[in-house]
Amino acid sequence: MDTSRDFQPVYPYHDLLVELGQVEMAIEGLGGRGESERNALQPDLESRMQSLLDALDHLAV
Repeated sequence: MDTSRDFQPVYPYHDLLVELGQVEMAIEGLGGRGESERNALQPDLESRMQSLLDALDHLAV
């Protein structure tokens, strides 16, 4: 059995997907927060999500 597979190229993609899921859950959790706190957190979370999506696009190339 060959156990010399190289999973290294998969790690960045997987890590980005995990972080993207965490950001999505954080955005969904904003509904349970006060309006002022939601207004303070949402732009940063949306910006982080866009950065992650851009990074995923660059990995696909």
